[in-house]
Amino acid sequence: MKTLKLSLQFLALFLIAANVHAQTADEIIAKNIEAMGGKEKINSITSLYMENTMSIMGNESVSTTIILNGKGAKTKSDVMGQTMVQCYTDKGGWMINPMAGSTAATVMPDDQYKPGKSQITIGESFMDYAAKGNKVVLIGKEKVQNVEAFKLKVTTSDSITTFYYIDPSTYYIVQTTLIANMMGQQMEIVTTLSDYKKTDFGYVVPYTYNINYGDQFGLVMQLKKIEFNKPVDPSIFELGNML
Repeated sequence: MKTLKLSLQFLALFLIAANVHAQTADEIIAKNIEAMGGKEKINSITSLYMENTMSIMGNESVSTTIILNGKGAKTKSDVMGQTMVQCYTDKGGWMINPMAGSTAATVMPDDQYKPGKSQITIGESFMDYAAKGNKVVLIGKEKVQNVEAFKLKVTTSDSITTFYYIDPSTYYIVQTTLIANMMGQQMEIVTTLSDYKKTDFGYVVPYTYNINYGDQFGLVMQLKKIEFNKPVDPSIFELGNML
């Protein structure tokens, strides 16, 4: 009887700990959403227009990104005199990549589309994550640069896993790690986010991204201009549309 009582007490403590663990993950997410401007503010964003500068292997370039929330995300980049396009929609993706020897628009394979399609949703994987079929687990803490960051593992309904590292003092995302397919190879893409600023719209964004594509190459992207809720013609996301 005593053994049974102790076992039941242990089980109760285990269930309480598991529940606290889940609540802690949700609490971190809630604080991140609030730090970025709040759920109401994020839900009011219908579109984003961004202009960026990029430094890639010593070469300077520019890019523009247009996001129509929930429908499409398109980035056009001028890299060493060549125009590159990456486009994701709620139904599929396409790209133009002269660096791979083609200037024609080609349909993006699933193993490249799935890791990137979250770009069409403003607020990424955290906003209403359960309704999207995503799962979030708090792994613990891990040092990222000088921050003992919360480490959250997010797995999408497509089984794509991204680790998010969140600063416990600001609740901003300071780093993400994604396993993705690029040019036929699986690689670990590590993105460091910094220089967060609150825009006039009231939404907070990082102005500097340092992106490492495994041992292939890296780039530094800096946001120069951002506009909210501009009208966007959905046809710009159609295959081959260069607008």
